[in-house]
Amino acid sequence: MSTPHTPEIAPPDVAATFCATLIDEWIHHGVRHAVIAPGSRSTPMAIALCERSELTVQVVHDERAASFVALGIGLEGTPAILLCTSGTAAAHFHAAIVEAHLSCVPMLVCTADRPPELRDVGAPQTIDQNKLYGDAVRWFHDPGVADDAVSHSWRSLAAHCFSSATGLRPGPVHLNLPFREPLLGRSGTLPQRAAVPDRPVSMHSSPTLDRSDVGWLASLLRRPRGLFVAGHGCGNPAAVAQLAQACGWPVVADARAGSLGGACTTIRAADQLLRVPGFARDHLPDVIVRLGEPPASKILNQWLNGCPATQVHVALHQSWSDPDGAVTHRVVAEPGELCRSLAALVNNEPSGWAEEWRAGEALAQSAFDAVLGSDSASELSEPLVARRIATFLPEGAHLVLSSSMPIRDVEWFGLIHPGVSVHSNRGANGIDGVVSTAIGVAVSTQQPTAVLIGDVAFLHDSSALVNLAARACDLRIVLIDNDGGGIFNFLPQAASLAPDQFELLFGTPHGTDLVALAAAHGLRARWVSTLAELGSALAEPGPSVTCVRTDRRANVTLHQRITDAVVAAVSP
Repeated sequence: MSTPHTPEIAPPDVAATFCATLIDEWIHHGVRHAVIAPGSRSTPMAIALCERSELTVQVVHDERAASFVALGIGLEGTPAILLCTSGTAAAHFHAAIVEAHLSCVPMLVCTADRPPELRDVGAPQTIDQNKLYGDAVRWFHDPGVADDAVSHSWRSLAAHCFSSATGLRPGPVHLNLPFREPLLGRSGTLPQRAAVPDRPVSMHSSPTLDRSDVGWLASLLRRPRGLFVAGHGCGNPAAVAQLAQACGWPVVADARAGSLGGACTTIRAADQLLRVPGFARDHLPDVIVRLGEPPASKILNQWLNGCPATQVHVALHQSWSDPDGAVTHRVVAEPGELCRSLAALVNNEPSGWAEEWRAGEALAQSAFDAVLGSDSASELSEPLVARRIATFLPEGAHLVLSSSMPIRDVEWFGLIHPGVSVHSNRGANGIDGVVSTAIGVAVSTQQPTAVLIGDVAFLHDSSALVNLAARACDLRIVLIDNDGGGIFNFLPQAASLAPDQFELLFGTPHGTDLVALAAAHGLRARWVSTLAELGSALAEPGPSVTCVRTDRRANVTLHQRITDAVVAAVSP
């Protein structure tokens, strides 16, 4: 008499079930977005992703653009699943993975691969994908071709990926997935999740300081001449403001720190104030507390690094951010929670120190308006667009800033209104993937999202415009077109090289009609030249492209006029 036999699952069905199990577990942990760069070898995972109604799936033609969309989604703290086919497709993810690594943005990177027997034998679309991204990922794993015999481990694998991506130091995880043909299969019954109470797989809390550490920090804050520098990752802005008010210290806040509000002295014009020799000399602090990431301003950073002060850096993640070796003490803690704890221990007497900074700030802001204009008929310039762009956005909106001049101009001149969240890829400071990052922010938050970008960065990421008109996102692109790399006109090369040589190597004019390019992708696009026109364009939901034409050389002159006006206003 024969023994009953349970037929084994067919290999393509094993792959389908394996992929469905990974995705089911990730959904269980809160993942809600996936980004797919289309291809054939990734078919089992792509089909499994599209079969889950809990997921919003973005199909992005270009792999580099797709990876930055996933980066933008991850800025909210929950990773997106990022998928591509085998071969060089995976290599195009590398830039976004480096940015996610340096900026601690979670990401679940899935690269499809050929099975082992097709590697190193000249099979098409096959490269060595083993540890392709080196140390830029929190964890790499290649589980091999899916095998039903180890199906009990599939959920654990997915949980391991999620935990590694969202732990104390979030970042990208790389899962390399080899698939054999045939690639189309049917998912069977998924392995059951363990019948035990859910255990947290990620450590979201930061290390807790003991009382002696907090007491020591509080003693530093009792000095009268201190300064807070708040950047991205500074924690709850209200908590920062509460501590600053208790100390009687000003807060130099970059755009990504958010709007501090309250009665504390917030300094937005520090870059320009510190170009005034007398102000920079007379306002050296005894203690500097840096909260989160450093600002973009070279002038501010040079001044901070030259201060003979005790400098404390507070950050949520245990990453080193001290290129000049000026930080004397490092604290790994959630900055907002630490600020609240310290505010209860400090109550400094008013000293006039913050008022001196407040007076300088008011004079600088008045100088900005005097030079740039502030009425609806004011002619647009790069600093004026940066100054006012956030004021035209609704409550709850997001603003993504390109590296190069946009992040600097907004940091130097911008008016950041409460309720507008500001983002920028400052981990590696690249100009690649800016539009794609903004798409990720827009689709994940479902809030109005604007991006301020230069023409070179826009062209660099023009593949992100493909199918943008059909995406369910409100993206309002503001594009500065000065026909080249405007930031290089501020560098010594502009004065030292012959004009033709400078233009060839650094100015790099492109001669592209950017409005026509945007319109070719079915986007609403227009040129604007006044503040009123910019406000009108930004009042309409996107996707749209609003272009402002400027001149690179005139822009350098305008920046100098602003500095001269601040120096004249603030100097004794």
